[in-house]
Formats: sequence, structure tokens, C-alpha cells
Amino acid sequence: MEVIKGYVDHFLYYNESNTYGVLELDTEDDDVICTGRFPGLTEGETIEVSGEWVDHPTYGVQLKVLNYEIIEPTDILDMERYLASGAIKGIGPSTAKKIIKHFGEDTFRIIEEEPERLSEIKGITERKAISIATQMSERHELRNVVMFMQKYGISNSMAIKLYDEYGSQIKSIILNNPYKLAREVNGIGFKRADEIAAKTGVKLDSEFRIQCGIIHCLKEASTDGHTYLPREELIRSAYELLGVCESDIERQLDELKIERQLIEVKSEDRLNIYLTEYYQIEKNCAVKLLTLTRYSDRISASELDSEIKSIESELDIELHDLQREAVIKALSEGLFILTGGPGTGKTTTIKSIISGLERRNLRFVLAAPTGRAAKRMSETTGYEASTIHRLLSIKHNPEERADAYFEMNEDNPLDVDAVIIDEASMVDILLFNSLLKAITPGCKLIIVGDSNQLPSVGPGQVLKDMLDSGVCPNVELKYIFRQSNESHIVTYAHMINNGEQIDFTTKYEDFFLLKRDNYEEIRQALLYLICEKLPKHFNTSPMQIQVLTPMKKGALGVWELNRILQECINPPSDKKVELEYGENIFRVGDKVMQTKNNYDMEWDIMSTYGISAQRGKGVFNGDIGIIDHINKPSRLIKITFDDGREAEYSYETLEELELAYAITIHKSQGSEYPVVIMPLLGGPRSLLYRNLLYTGVTRAKDCVVILGSENTVKEMIRCENENRRYTGLAARIGEVEGI
Repeated sequence: MEVIKGYVDHFLYYNESNTYGVLELDTEDDDVICTGRFPGLTEGETIEVSGEWVDHPTYGVQLKVLNYEIIEPTDILDMERYLASGAIKGIGPSTAKKIIKHFGEDTFRIIEEEPERLSEIKGITERKAISIATQMSERHELRNVVMFMQKYGISNSMAIKLYDEYGSQIKSIILNNPYKLAREVNGIGFKRADEIAAKTGVKLDSEFRIQCGIIHCLKEASTDGHTYLPREELIRSAYELLGVCESDIERQLDELKIERQLIEVKSEDRLNIYLTEYYQIEKNCAVKLLTLTRYSDRISASELDSEIKSIESELDIELHDLQREAVIKALSEGLFILTGGPGTGKTTTIKSIISGLERRNLRFVLAAPTGRAAKRMSETTGYEASTIHRLLSIKHNPEERADAYFEMNEDNPLDVDAVIIDEASMVDILLFNSLLKAITPGCKLIIVGDSNQLPSVGPGQVLKDMLDSGVCPNVELKYIFRQSNESHIVTYAHMINNGEQIDFTTKYEDFFLLKRDNYEEIRQALLYLICEKLPKHFNTSPMQIQVLTPMKKGALGVWELNRILQECINPPSDKKVELEYGENIFRVGDKVMQTKNNYDMEWDIMSTYGISAQRGKGVFNGDIGIIDHINKPSRLIKITFDDGREAEYSYETLEELELAYAITIHKSQGSEYPVVIMPLLGGPRSLLYRNLLYTGVTRAKDCVVILGSENTVKEMIRCENENRRYTGLAARIGEVEGI
């Protein structure tokens, strides 16, 4: 570890959003180029850095800084450099020289204790003197806070964030109740607050700790899809986390109820505990859904029958009885849900509904939870579809450090007569609540999905709960139009959904199992299939073949499979620029996926003439694209996404990307691929269950290949309850209806 002291001559590069920078450090011996995260650091500061030397292929030898400490200037030269750096508004090099010449080594004391004396310098008024002193004081206080928080393992960037939020009170909060930070600040969870509390001497049975732990358990449960936990299960989870008496947990749980931070709801023979936010969201959704059901159109049966015949004639189709019923309900009800598995005619039904809306001159919009699902909806219907986020016009202002918000809401609703949402099983309760806020009574809400698909990644199981409520008008399409002799994918998908085992003794062209008994054999077969056999057979490219796996880690997890698939599909070449980032290597031509919502990422859709035809912001979790260009001098990567958007990523945002030759089945929802390969050979039981397999199978259009163990497939078909969620939307709908 190298330790060097010097002053910051200037920044060669600095990213405000993540504090990553490249600076030139002036030391006694030489100038040193340093890279790393430098929150709150300004040119002219004297610092001591510790790090490791690296030899960058383009920029040469640099010091990769792992930690740094700001040192107060003590000699006249350092003081002048600091004042002349521009860190203090109102002081430039000329004024700095005058101040130092006048006050000498006493300069900083004068600024701190007798700031009015700065007016002795020509050009500095008393008002300007006070401003200079105030800035120096604030920066001094910030330095003290940063150094104070370093003792508790808090990074410099987080320290600045906390100081901006709480000011000088942050010291008192850390010493007395660091759990306040876990409840109020993104980036500091319970475990981090617990580490800080242990260093400050907070007792294990502190009421602050127990209350924060209870809330942490509920928040953790929400990441598994739950909107509440049964009281006994919550107490058990909190006991495992906190290691204190259950009676103490129960007492603090009741205190949180009194403070209305938690809501307790009786359900049959048990008590369920909600975070108040989730209970209110479920209640709001229930009220809005029932309001929509009351705005149905009263149309005679003869009129509807005539309308259906006109639609059939226009589209040159003959609707099945259930399809006809679905179209009638969609056109006459204020809220309607259409469900059905693959091959049951959902697309034809949606087209018929759209035709009916157009015949009535009703304005409508189409949307889906992800960009890929929206693109697929556009392709199958022939009408433009957007993501729900774009439909609601999501905004985010990083300067205000506020959460993202939707411009379309109850005060600024969607100006349409009908909203059609596809792939509704993917919609969580938070997004659904935002959508409902933007829909006015009288606007039709038509929801389409497959209730047997995986539920949303976020909390809730909105589609299932609406159906379970028994209140929302719905039709389930059951007749399979694509017969078994045409599509074994459809036949087997329905068998899986019904819990029926599949006979793999016959290998069909569009659905087969290749038995392999160990990981290495599976990996070898996977490379052969995706790089040689299947592209030729199905006249497709390896890029269009999607590997789906239940897990991220392990020999058949996303991370390991992407490593070997990249070498096969997009091997290194002198003609391809590449860069190493963390454990990933990204190279031109790679298939990549966005792993988190980035509301600030700018994108363009280019015309055939290379001019931006459409521009916007926002790249979302699950978006997949191809790396088109890597510009090392500019530290930029250009990616073109499936829907045609082009975005430039700085190196500092690469943590939001991962290779996408293999993705989890969860991430594949709403997508369709020509060929799907699923490597399955054991794994955690919590990741091997029926609707996970069903979802993976139904992502394929032309062929499904399962590589691995037939016993694993059989176990997944038998296992139907592993993904159970605690949600209460159905109950809230029942409560509101009974009022």
C-alpha cells in the first residue's frame, strides 16, 4: 500500500453523481495521477492518499486511491494554494496572494475568529468577508464531520450525504440513535446502522434497535414479494435478527402500532402486520378498482352482438365463445381482466377489443411493465405500446436527492378513454398504485396477463389478488388454438401448469430434453447447441438464442454461464475493443442487460440519416441491448437496446450492466425468444418450482431445450407452493366492497 501526501493541483475528470474522479496530485517529488472516489474534495486541498499503483494500458501509471484524508493547510504556501483554488467563492489567485501577504501564517485563524478583518484587504467588503468566513466554517465543519464518521466506517460520500441531510446534528444522531439513519436514508440499512451502533455503545435491547429491526424484517419481506407478515412470523424473524427477548420485540411492535408506523389486521385466525405504507397502498388500490367497476356502459345485447359481428368481419376472424365474451365485457365494463395461457388467443382478443374501441372513437393507450414486453405488444397488435413508466412520465431530479416520481397522477391524469396493460403478472403493487392514480373514473382499465406466470419481482401479486377477490370482471381463455401437433411448447406448457408430468422419451423438434448428469457435460452441450447446432437448424443467430436459468450463482448460474457463453458467441479479437470492469469483461458486440432503473440516462432513437428522431430519459431494469462502441479516451460505451434506443454509458455507470447471454427466468418475463435453453440440474428448492418452469417454457416461440436432469424437471412440476406470498389486496377489495 502506497501512502503519499500532496495538494490537489487540478481534476482531469470528475463525475458529480458518483464522486469518481481523476486528479493530478502535486507532491514533493513529482506529480502523480490519482483515480478513485473523491466526495467533497476541491482543487487546492492538501490530502494524504493511500492506494495501489496500476499501469493503465492507455493512460499509463496511476495511483488507484483506496482512501484519503484531507489535511488542514499549515504553511503559507499550502494556505495560498487552497485559497487560490476557487474552493471559496470570491477569492481568486490575486486576492489569495494579498490575504496571505497581509496576514501570513495567521490567515486561517483570522478568517475563523476575526473575519471582519478581511475587509482590511483592498477589494473585500465586510459583507464579502463574512461570506468568506461562512464558507470556510462550513467546509471546516464538513471536514470534521467526515473525519468523525470515518471512525465508524462511514464512507466519505455517505458522510457528505448525511451532512447535507442533517447538518451538524448528524454527530448527535450517530452517537445516540444511528437507527434513525436506517429508517430515513437510502444506502444505510439496518445492518449498517447496527455496526455503527455497536461502536457507539448502543445497547442490544435499545428500543431504537428493536423497532428498527422489526421494520427491517418487514422491508426484507417486501423484497421477497410480501406486503405483510403474520405477527408470529414477524416476531420470529425479528428474534433471529436481534437476539433479544420476544417479549421486548412484542412490546416495541405494539409501540410501532401506536405510532401508526405499523398496521395490524386480523385475518381469520391470525394477526398480520403491515408497514403502514403498504396497507394504505393496498387500500387505495381496492378503492380505485371498485370505483372503476361502477362505470360500466349499459349496452343492449343486440347492439353488442351486432358490434361483435362487425369486428369479426373487419378482422376476418371468428371469435370463440370465450373470446366473444371477453370483447363484450372489455367494451362494456369499466374494469376488465383477460387471462389465458399460451395459444389461447389473447392477442386476437386484444386486437378485437382495440377494434371495438376504435369503432366507438375512444382514445386508448397500450402499455406493459418492461421495454421488451411493450415492444412485443406493439409487434403483435400493430399499435404503439410503451412501458408503464414512460406512460406515466417518470421523472427524477438527482440534485434534489428525491425519489423518482410520476408526472401523471390524480392531479394530472391520463387524457384517454381506455388503458390496456399487458403482462400484468409482472406489475407490483407499488407501480399498480401509481397507474391507478393516473386513471380517472370513466376511463376503462383493461388488464391482460397469465396468472400462472411468475409474480412481480416487487411486492404484491396484483393480478392473482384481483382475480381471487371475485369482484373484478374477468374472462379466462381456456381453448387452445395451437394444437399439440403444431406446438409442443404450448401443449407441454399447459401440462406443466396443470401439474402433469411430461414424457421425454420422444424428442420433438420444438421441445426436447438432453439428459446430462454433471455440470461440465451441460456446459459443453450448451456451447455446442448455441454456437453450432441450433442457429443452423432454426435459421437464427446465437444472439437470438436465450439461455434461461433459475439462479445467479453456481456452476449453472447467470454469472458463470455468461462467462463461457461470451467466449463462444463473442470471443476476443484485435478488431474488438474491450475493457475490464470488476469481474466482467465488456467488449464490442456483447449482449448486455440493465440491472437497475436509471431515470437520468439519456437516450436517442436515430433516423436512417443518423439524426436523433426521438430523445428521452430513462433506462430500466431488464432492458437488453448490444454494445456498439467503446471509446476509451472518452470513457464512454454506446449501447443500442432492443427497441432502438441508443444510450451512452460512462465507465462509472457500468456497475448497472451485466452480460445477458444467460439471464434468470425472472428477468425473462414479458419477453419472447426464438429458442430458449434451460440448464437444470438441481439447486436450492426455493428456486425450483412449477411456475418458474412454466414461465421459462412460455418464453420460447420456436423451440425449448432443457439440458440436464429429468428428475429436476419432474420435481419442479410437482412443487407448486414454493412461491407463496403474503399479500392482502384481495382482502382489501372485499373490505371496501362491504362498506
